[in-house]
Amino acid sequence: MTPPVINFSTLQATVEIAATLAFALSGLLAGARKQLDVVGLCVVAGLSAFGGGTLRDVLLDRRPFFWVEHADWLWALMGLSFAAMLFLRGRHLALTEKAIQWPDALGLGLFTANGALLALNAGQPAIVAVLMGVITATFGGVLRDIVCNEIPAAFHDHRPYALCSFVGGWVLVAAVRLDAPEWAAVSAAAATAVMLRGLALWTGWTLPAWRIHKR
Repeated sequence: MTPPVINFSTLQATVEIAATLAFALSGLLAGARKQLDVVGLCVVAGLSAFGGGTLRDVLLDRRPFFWVEHADWLWALMGLSFAAMLFLRGRHLALTEKAIQWPDALGLGLFTANGALLALNAGQPAIVAVLMGVITATFGGVLRDIVCNEIPAAFHDHRPYALCSFVGGWVLVAAVRLDAPEWAAVSAAAATAVMLRGLALWTGWTLPAWRIHKR
């Protein structure tokens, strides 16, 4: 039996759905920690899920935006927000920072791979494709933290975040240059970014901070 062919549009949709759900979940958890109402939860989840991809589409002049092209995701997001609010209130779960970090790490890897691959298929140079992956993966989380009145974790906790995305983007570029199947390139890039971020969270590894010596 011939295995099914995974074309780019199918792969793109699958990865974007998984990444969107992962980032939406991180946004919901962040909003719940801030005790937002259901409108606030929807906004924070939407910014987390769609912010990075929207900026990517603007920079690549790609229309329609991916969330406009798949408008059903908006209904799914609102439904998820309502369901999460009822579930979290009923269970009284402890919403720690760690609870947000792991779905965020998954979304980071998936959006890195998808953003970089989209840019490569649009004919962009390798460095531009990698940066599109980083923007897709990080900007939603930045917006989430800003709306929740926090300094974006990507900038201040010193644990590698955008750097993990950057390395994952180059893994995708290398795999594509070696003529690997797109599903394999996406899997390798996403796994690299997720594992690097997970390793940083697990070990507590931090990047050097800028220090100002007071006189």
